[in-house]
Amino acid sequence: MEFGVFDHLDLSGSPIERFYRERLELVEAYERAGFHAYHVAEHHLTPLGMAPSPSVFLAAVAQRTKRLRFGPMVYVSPTYPRLRLLEEIGMLDQMSGGRLELAFGRGALAAELRFFDVDPGEADKTNQETIAFVLEALRSDAVTVSEEGGKKRKLPLAVPVLQKPHPPLWYGVHSPQSAERAARAGMNVMTLDWAQQMRACTDRYRAVWKETRGDAELPRIGLARLIYVDRNAADARATAGRAYRRWHASFNYLSSLMGFKHLRPRPPEFDAIVEDGRAFAGTPEGVAEYVHKQMNEAGANYFVGQFAFGDLTQEETLRSIGLFAEEVMPMLQRRKECDAH
Repeated sequence: MEFGVFDHLDLSGSPIERFYRERLELVEAYERAGFHAYHVAEHHLTPLGMAPSPSVFLAAVAQRTKRLRFGPMVYVSPTYPRLRLLEEIGMLDQMSGGRLELAFGRGALAAELRFFDVDPGEADKTNQETIAFVLEALRSDAVTVSEEGGKKRKLPLAVPVLQKPHPPLWYGVHSPQSAERAARAGMNVMTLDWAQQMRACTDRYRAVWKETRGDAELPRIGLARLIYVDRNAADARATAGRAYRRWHASFNYLSSLMGFKHLRPRPPEFDAIVEDGRAFAGTPEGVAEYVHKQMNEAGANYFVGQFAFGDLTQEETLRSIGLFAEEVMPMLQRRKECDAH
């Protein structure tokens, strides 16, 4: 089992300059704790996502870390000029010494796409075209561009990626159909959905992977969850519940303002999202039990914790990360070894 981090970069209520400074301190803590990768969401004009340009934030991450891998989860590709996105990818991979992880998506909210005058009905098609454009350019170290008179010319990339033929690819899955697409493309996958729903996806993913690649090692199959760890279970639940209310307000900021409904809503109270399996707060032992059960139910092999959310203080978040790394991760590794025997 491997471990990663997912971050909405939802605004905590701190002044924004302090918010970014403390978030980068958390990134350093994730590296010290031994996490595999740090995955950042992209959202626009909402306190749910304070990294509307993931590349800008991740450039800072690249300079604050040495081993931690990182990347967008996801680049909302229909909102980008393709050449600029391609060149940002090359810069981030080179600046980090080859630690970039790549994910593209159509965008979670139609409202955000419309901010860019993008037709949500065309977003999936545009996303697939952008993926094809970027991967072709990265594999060939060249890109076809327009010149005067409508002619096309192929030019070498000034900033190719360091990882060849391209950085590892990720895909957010919500259905067996999307899982099949990812397996055929050789992509790692991740979801924030329910474990039972995820199981249908991972079963399909594994079947298609075996069908197309035989016994080749499976990529990472990621399950992301809101997590808070403390020594006392009641204190953990109370602290997480307080912070979740702030996170939930950010999650619903645009939908409340603009009058639309989320495709995958979250309940307003922390106890309810714990009940449906998508979050947990407790002692190291309780968290380890929860993660083990969720991973088995979902058929996942990569656990992704969302440790910083809502108005958790820097001290609270650092304590939770420390307990997860020092106690929960070793417990889960021991359980995995026992299960293997």
